Amino acid sequence: MIKFWSYKQELKKYNKKIKSQINKSLNSGQIFFGKELSKFEKNFTKTYKSKFGVAVGSGTDALFIALKALGVKKGDEVITAANTAIPTISAIRNTGATPKLVDIGEDYLINTSKIEKEITKKTKVIIPVHLYGQTCDMDKINIIARKYRLKIVEDCAQSQGAKYKNKFCGTIGKIGCFSFYPTKILGAYGDGGFILTNDFNLYKKIKRIRFYGIETVDKKNKFLNKYYSNEDGINSRLDEIQAGILNFKLSILDKLIARRRYIADLYTKELQSTNLKLPKLNKYSTHVYHLYTVFHPRRKILIQNLKKNLIGTKIIYPYPIHTMKAFKHLFKNNNNLKISEIKSKGIFCLPIYPELKNKEVLKICNTIKKILIKIKKI
Repeated sequence: MIKFWSYKQELKKYNKKIKSQINKSLNSGQIFFGKELSKFEKNFTKTYKSKFGVAVGSGTDALFIALKALGVKKGDEVITAANTAIPTISAIRNTGATPKLVDIGEDYLINTSKIEKEITKKTKVIIPVHLYGQTCDMDKINIIARKYRLKIVEDCAQSQGAKYKNKFCGTIGKIGCFSFYPTKILGAYGDGGFILTNDFNLYKKIKRIRFYGIETVDKKNKFLNKYYSNEDGINSRLDEIQAGILNFKLSILDKLIARRRYIADLYTKELQSTNLKLPKLNKYSTHVYHLYTVFHPRRKILIQNLKKNLIGTKIIYPYPIHTMKAFKHLFKNNNNLKISEIKSKGIFCLPIYPELKNKEVLKICNTIKKILIKIKKI
């Protein structure tokens, strides 16, 4: 069976390193806010050429804290893509704000030409979602944000290490948010997230919000490092064990991304002669292939036959946000989200992770070719 994803192959490959990091963290005498976390925050921030960085409990928390730090509240509106993950919308809703959805382009990313139509006096933030491992057109989004005096919070959950015109995603807007969920390019063995910013005042606020509102940065604050809540905060911590694992994996991140790109190139080479719609690459972006997403109008038959051949796939995402029961009431007019709906009915993702063998990729491609020939005859 070629699984869509499994951490076990990675664990087997790096078993000694990962166990060593776990033991080091456990033997340090600190479970939270210890040396491993401090080291990871510095390493991650430096790697992405940002001034300030804060590790948090999850990617969802990162987005929520970012929005809260920017003062987003009930009555405000936040613009994002219609085909994003539920966590993006959950973070917006948890601030009390209302999400405004924008349709996507052929690259599955937010269609920048349609953003302005959704802007109102209530709009405070734009969240571009760098989906599948490729960045949105940030120049155009920045122009719109400046024009309407909006803040940009980048959702980088699926784009760890991706670049927009040689600048790392997560460092282009006001705040960049990352996820370390196990399936991600830089994945922990549990939950985790990160926030980048170049604004010192925002950094201080983010640090307070992640830890019950307690001040840990401002030396002028008389309640510095005291059990005293300076503002309404939450509990969102990255533990020492996860920080230790991520410290190790960050050191090999370039290698992991290079392997993903190699596999993606192999898929493209082998499948470009088929009628499968392959990922559209933007010249301004460096794709890191968190996912290799393809499109076919007869997706169901393809997936069923791949499953029969013991090949795992996954649909990310099968339902646009505005079609979900929990959020339908927020979007009365869906006429502007047609591309998201069309794409959701034919997209699916092929296995892509560093431990996937070349011969397995070739098997997947050859199986797809055979299935597509059968489909034509039906």
